Amino acid sequence: MAAAQGFSGLERNCWVCFATDLDDRSAEWVSPCRCKGSTKWIHQACLQRWLDEKQKGNSTGRVACPQCNTEYLIVFPKLGPVVYSLHQVDRILSKASPFAAASIVVGTVYWSAVTYGAVTVMQVVGHKKGLDLMERADPLFLLMGLPTIPVMLILAKMIRWEDFVLRMWRKYSSKLQVLSNIFPGFGCPVPRVPAETSYQSDHMSVSRILCGALVFPTISSMAGKLIFSGVHSNLQRTILGGIAFIAIKGALKVYFRQQQYLIQANRRILNYPERDDDQEELQASYEDSGSD
Repeated sequence: MAAAQGFSGLERNCWVCFATDLDDRSAEWVSPCRCKGSTKWIHQACLQRWLDEKQKGNSTGRVACPQCNTEYLIVFPKLGPVVYSLHQVDRILSKASPFAAASIVVGTVYWSAVTYGAVTVMQVVGHKKGLDLMERADPLFLLMGLPTIPVMLILAKMIRWEDFVLRMWRKYSSKLQVLSNIFPGFGCPVPRVPAETSYQSDHMSVSRILCGALVFPTISSMAGKLIFSGVHSNLQRTILGGIAFIAIKGALKVYFRQQQYLIQANRRILNYPERDDDQEELQASYEDSGSD
């Protein structure tokens, strides 16, 4: 009652539950911010529940008034020595855990790269020769050199030499008309230059780059055994197989992208409405002209 009288006879109203002094005379009131009028007062219990919702389990998080943006002054009872020690340990672990997790992830990636590099060496030069080579090598050199193998493969995969070949081909193919008989569409004039779409530009995909780069030594070894079986050196056979695979894949990719380019350049938009038989006849004649 003294607190109510100190409030100059005005009736307090909780802005959370909207209760007044008359609704609950035993409730504890608090004025935690600079607000005036109807938002000045709030039940201590209501404010505690509201803080729990805002902090979402983080009891040390700062909370401010949603109206005047005044930060609430929150005090806690003194902790005993055991509880205080446990609290400090918990804080240290909470701050150190992100760095520890990042270190574990980096370490896992590093040792995975070392293992992949070792497997690649044995795959390229041969299992026995690879083991002998790594046994004779300096351990520090291996720890620094083996992880660079997957990194270099990924960086090499990101070199888009097919784009350069395709641009040069489109620029100078008109002077090499004889090749148009071998590769249909090359050297032929186009009615328009289409804008490069995301499909035509063949945007880099992280998953495709990683898979292509990491599988490349295996594919090179298989291609070398299949095409250059007469070569006795496993290293030379793998290198020749990798070069052959890159050349064949690049040629097919350039041809495919050029055909997609021609499809976009020679597309047409039909009048509306047209009879179905006229559309079918026009589409058939257009496909025949495109295949010639």
